[in-house]
Amino acid sequence: MPPICEALHRACASLGTILFTITRLDPAAGLVWRDYTSHPAEYPAQGTKPLDKDDWYDACIGARKTFVANTPEGFSAHFFDAALILSMGLGSVINIPVADDTGEVRLTVNLLAGPGHYTDARVAEYERLVEAARGELIGAL
Repeated sequence: MPPICEALHRACASLGTILFTITRLDPAAGLVWRDYTSHPAEYPAQGTKPLDKDDWYDACIGARKTFVANTPEGFSAHFFDAALILSMGLGSVINIPVADDTGEVRLTVNLLAGPGHYTDARVAEYERLVEAARGELIGAL
């Protein structure tokens, strides 16, 4: 795995993130590929999930905005694996889109923690970390 993924994972974990994944969008196949994971037993690298074009897609991928849900009710309707997330004691999530130089979203950095973790200040710090790593992430994955 590229060193940038591990470095970004460590930086996000130091801010309180528990589950960290990086996923690559494959619109032609209608899939999202997991390229990096902090929890390989639950979320193995190279695992896939459907790329549903729903409200989450419109906001995060279409509008290129960070998706933030600080309660299970805020994310459960968007994630088919909500039961697994909850079984891990996680209750909040952010998905940060990573666009290439053309503006096309190629990746998302996905961060999960306990309920209520992602305050506005923390979201801004996580976005800053991801933006600093953007070029290396795009080049590596």
